[in-house]
Amino acid sequence: MSRIVLGVGGGVAAYKSALLLRALTEAGHDVRVVPTASALRFVGAATFEALSGHPVSTEVWDDVPEVAHVRIGQQADLVLISPATADLLARAAAGRADDLLTTTLLTAHCPVVFVPAMHTEMWLHPATQENVATLRRRGSVVLPPAVGRLTGPDSGPGRLPEPADVAALAEVVLAAGPAALTPDLTGRRVVISAGGTREPLDPVRFLGNRSSGRQGWALARVAAARGAEVVLVAANVEQPAPFGVRVVPAGTAEELRTAMLAESPGADVVVMAAAVADFRPSSVAGAKLKKGSAAEPTAVELTRNPDVLVELVAARTAGQLVVGFAAETGDAEGDVLAHARAKLARKGADLLVVNDVSAGRVFGRSDTEVTVLAADGTATPVPPGPKDGVSAGIWDVVSTRLA
Repeated sequence: MSRIVLGVGGGVAAYKSALLLRALTEAGHDVRVVPTASALRFVGAATFEALSGHPVSTEVWDDVPEVAHVRIGQQADLVLISPATADLLARAAAGRADDLLTTTLLTAHCPVVFVPAMHTEMWLHPATQENVATLRRRGSVVLPPAVGRLTGPDSGPGRLPEPADVAALAEVVLAAGPAALTPDLTGRRVVISAGGTREPLDPVRFLGNRSSGRQGWALARVAAARGAEVVLVAANVEQPAPFGVRVVPAGTAEELRTAMLAESPGADVVVMAAAVADFRPSSVAGAKLKKGSAAEPTAVELTRNPDVLVELVAARTAGQLVVGFAAETGDAEGDVLAHARAKLARKGADLLVVNDVSAGRVFGRSDTEVTVLAADGTATPVPPGPKDGVSAGIWDVVSTRLA
């Protein structure tokens, strides 16, 4: 169980902090909420106290014998500020100590993560950007805001990411430290495919696979947190889009192929994490094929789908990294890595992320374990863990190659 301090700034997005608090406590963490006085204008102290099981205060003068303004920060494993308003970022960058939250920041020895939320003009103002740069230079993680609807009719960068995304990234920092979300992909364009294609047989049935899309979603979420401009080509994934990510929907292998070839030019990294069906029915019935009817087929003729990864490798531009995924099992002809190395050589990608899916592992599970093979023969194992944490390990390998 980790001890998390959830700092809440005084913005309208503070209502999402209650959902974030619930997600963190349900994950087994001990969470203490330290709001600003303005935050309590949006969400009352009783809500935070009921969900966390801890008293809530904004003042250094409360609980004086316990020296709370020092102890809370000293005892924390993570300080997570969500939402981090422009004012709170400015006070943190200046080293102010005028309430319980800012004094907690000054006494914390643990990782600190800021999740900004404010109007677009405030986020883009040079003063805010300088404060963000200062906090990052000191070792804090400052996530980029989401892009979307703000207060009133306004829309743009400055929206608070969804609580599930913030909670997932908090777990990454708890497991691996702030370096897991270092902004080393800033200025990079990344295109990722995720999910599993479906090849229609008739208006009701299709040939598909068991890919959930969770790994691709995690790759996109972590890449965005590390500063990348991310395009996510999503095949049949019913999840909210990660913050800061543009999603392009796709259904079949051909639709995914078209989208990836259209989006990949100019990208620094192209990642084929989607599970693409190798075959599709040669013909698609216009009406449902009913059992016992004259139209009931005795066999289904299949046509091979295009190899999207091979086409992306052939089309890549100078300096572009192409990353493939391989879900493998061992057999009499070789173990998982032997099959993966043969696939890497056959496909021509720069990197291949290998999943061992023996005995039903990986598909649909929240945890995974991979090895990243490189065309130069190196193999980098990524320790097992949640898919966001594994994604951070994959991006570490990619970032080194980009550098």
